Amino acid sequence: MTTPRPLADLSADEARRIVLRAQGFIGAPDRRSGVRGTLRHLGAIQLDTISVLARSHELVPYARLGAVGRRTVEDAYWQDTHSFEYWSHAACILPIEEWPHFAFRRRSYRNRPHWNHDLPDGVYDQVIKQLRSEGPLTATELGGAKKTNDWWDWSGSKVAVERALMYGEVVCVERRGWKRIYDLAERAVPDDLLHDELDDTECLRRLVGLAGRSLGVGTRADIADYHRLKGEQVDAVIAESGLVPVSVEGWGKPAWADPAALETPPRGRHRTTLLSPFDSLIWERARTERIFGFTHRLEAYVPKQKRIHGYFAMPVLAGGRLVGRVDPAREGRTLVAKQVTLDGPKAVPAVAQALAEAATWVDCTDARVERVDTPELREPLAQELARLLG
Repeated sequence: MTTPRPLADLSADEARRIVLRAQGFIGAPDRRSGVRGTLRHLGAIQLDTISVLARSHELVPYARLGAVGRRTVEDAYWQDTHSFEYWSHAACILPIEEWPHFAFRRRSYRNRPHWNHDLPDGVYDQVIKQLRSEGPLTATELGGAKKTNDWWDWSGSKVAVERALMYGEVVCVERRGWKRIYDLAERAVPDDLLHDELDDTECLRRLVGLAGRSLGVGTRADIADYHRLKGEQVDAVIAESGLVPVSVEGWGKPAWADPAALETPPRGRHRTTLLSPFDSLIWERARTERIFGFTHRLEAYVPKQKRIHGYFAMPVLAGGRLVGRVDPAREGRTLVAKQVTLDGPKAVPAVAQALAEAATWVDCTDARVERVDTPELREPLAQELARLLG
């Protein structure tokens, strides 16, 4: 693809602030639109099984809106068919109005020749019939999620309902205790959205434009990664996506920006908060390093003896910078900072503030700091945290 001439030259600092505003971390949060507004603004909120302080899809709106109730978060996602769960960046919660724009992916799954699991004859039709007569249902209610205790050893009904989810015949209408609740798309998706009429080009044009607006500014790889598109899919539609070419100091690659993000400089208060490792601000590691000079890796799947920062180390955002990491846990009503990394003494107040707010949000009344990478900062951090919680 021929690289178009940039319409604007951005400094690294300007790009960083544009990104922060696009992701909802600069300016007063729009509490009127709440969690649903955050979902529409971001376009996708990633789900993950890990729950330390809370699950990632709860942490994402908390990071932007503050101490919104956890039940409020779940209700905002699932009540009134406001959203659906599908494969985007990973397994994500998506605004229901984007259902038509994932037709290209549903078609791809329907045309897929090979799968990891065999689908026994007749089971697919049986699952659809059962959902039609009895749904919404969990995989257990459909006949069992697993054949054995092995994590990936799915039962025939589980294989069938997950296949139907990918095809778009079935929708996850809620998560209950982390179990998916399945129902037929014909019941769950509003009639005006329940179609696969858009061709692949229309779908891709929409998702590339959405990704660019949610990112503020990004490279081809950044934009492709947001909804896990292929680079050539981005190339095919980016000229008609509404995004404009820009250059960013130090990036070394062409970039595209939301033109609305270039109209006014980002202004307003910066959020100070803990970030889920699955937050869209930082989920792409190369981008995080390029924008913030901050190298981060989720170590939950790294053997314990090889971890550097901890099981679920959460970066700390303050003043538009990533100033540290905290690996948190809870013991009763005590928040435990098991391992803390600080970007120098100046980071102490911000990290203490982020920890204190998170502790209050998850109903902890006390906090304990265990290890700090700079040992002499452990006591100042613990004292500041105690003051904030006292």
